[in-house]
Amino acid sequence: MRISDHTIIACLLVLGGQQAAWAQDAVGGRGPVPPRPIPGIALPEAGSGLSDGSGAATIAPSPNAPAAHTALPLVPFSSARDAIRAWMRDSTAGNQAGAVRALEYAAAQGHLTAQFKLGRMYAGGEGVPANDLKAFEYFSKIADENADAIPGTADARIVGNAFVALGGYFMDGIKGSYVRPNIDRAFDMFHYAASYFGDPEGQYNLGRLYLSGQGTRRDARQAARWMKLSAEKGYAPARAVFGDMLLRGGEGVPRQPVLGLMWLSLARETADPEREAWIVDRHDAAFAAASANDRTAALAMIERQQVAGARAAQR
Repeated sequence: MRISDHTIIACLLVLGGQQAAWAQDAVGGRGPVPPRPIPGIALPEAGSGLSDGSGAATIAPSPNAPAAHTALPLVPFSSARDAIRAWMRDSTAGNQAGAVRALEYAAAQGHLTAQFKLGRMYAGGEGVPANDLKAFEYFSKIADENADAIPGTADARIVGNAFVALGGYFMDGIKGSYVRPNIDRAFDMFHYAASYFGDPEGQYNLGRLYLSGQGTRRDARQAARWMKLSAEKGYAPARAVFGDMLLRGGEGVPRQPVLGLMWLSLARETADPEREAWIVDRHDAAFAAASANDRTAALAMIERQQVAGARAAQR
């Protein structure tokens, strides 16, 4: 899942066109090739000491059967939909164990939302002990079985998010497991999420790899293309990075300080001040260093955009 080196369009980097055209252009006129299946057999966590009595380590289930599924007691669910209703009921009642059990059942029946929810829960330790390997296996199952989901659908948004999560795991690996750092696989995951599903976080992460030259050759123009696509969808980190690129210019990216300030301002408006304090800092530093004319012009552009957006919302 790589894209060729195309020239970014015009001084303002106005890319234009539909998202599908972008994805097609990004792969040289061909549709994106589905990524390779997520490989490997899950190994025991470091220090787990699992064995079969013969001194050999026991191999955990493969990603197609996450360990979370194997020890479930029989539960009175007639279907995945029934289990989802039980999950909602138990979650509201504060019965976390019951809610997790219902989600596990629905996930085992192939319910996509349940699989994704469990992956997020294990990744963040929300209601369950944090376990990145289990999270990886749920996301892997989603990606392997749904890579051809129709873009723009609710299912596709889930699958795109799963590919992004997998990209993050391949960036760093998972200690004590078969998931090793693999920047090429990370590039594959981000590129598929970005080009096929149009996922804004995937587009942002793909742009970062082009900026750093990880998993591909460094290409600031390609980075700007993907950052702009993500920024136009409202993803605050992409807005900030794209704005900073326009402020600085260079490496094939034309310097456009007013546009750069505009994107940084839009990023500042939507950034989480706690988790994304770097965006606030970058915005404040850029505006402090900008000329009065550039600041005024940027604020005028933002005002025009807001007026146009309000009119569009009223139609």
